[in-house]
Amino acid sequence: MTTMNEDSHVECVGIILDGNRRWAKERGLPKLEGHRVGLLDTLRNTVRFMQKKGIKHLTVYMFSTENWNREPAEVSYLMDLFRTSIQKEMEALGKEGVRVRFVGQRDRFSPELQQLMDVAEKDTAHNTALTLWCCLSYGGRAEIVAAARAATASGEEITEESLARHMWTAGMPDPDLIIRTSGEKRLSGFLTWQSIYSELFFTDTKWPDFSQEEFDSILAEFAARERRRGK
Repeated sequence: MTTMNEDSHVECVGIILDGNRRWAKERGLPKLEGHRVGLLDTLRNTVRFMQKKGIKHLTVYMFSTENWNREPAEVSYLMDLFRTSIQKEMEALGKEGVRVRFVGQRDRFSPELQQLMDVAEKDTAHNTALTLWCCLSYGGRAEIVAAARAATASGEEITEESLARHMWTAGMPDPDLIIRTSGEKRLSGFLTWQSIYSELFFTDTKWPDFSQEEFDSILAEFAARERRRGK
């Protein structure tokens, strides 16, 4: 079991779920099969092992504002997967004490999906084991713009504090570490505001193959890093 000193305590982990299509292609499977395995299997397992480790917040980049530009068939398939995930997987996790939050441009989704998101949030609102933040139609710049508009509309002075209160992710701790799977080494608009002091980890593992063993090795490296936070 990984042990960490007090300075290396992990409260919030962010993950960019990348490599689903390449994972499927390497196995001779339809490219969309990677999305199904990653969203319905790997995510569930990841939530559970992080919960066992006492991590209180997991933020996952599931669908970016740019992903709307993918092939219509893929976007449609992903919408169906999100529906299944919310109705089955997240309901099951809710019964295990997981709270579910959705952050992003919710109004871009169908009324049915919006309602499912609302119900999932309401039904799990009092859970405390772990909060799963699902970033859907999310982009860091879009979030900052939306927060600035909301603060201005409320008549508040624009400060770091007022913007933070109006972020889609308000209430989420800044991530201690961010993981991107599949070998790409960029954040692609993930938690632009919140990630300034996050430790970054890039792994060649495709998201469907991400495991507790790999996460343990990341935690071990995280514990060895010196986090100055600008000091």
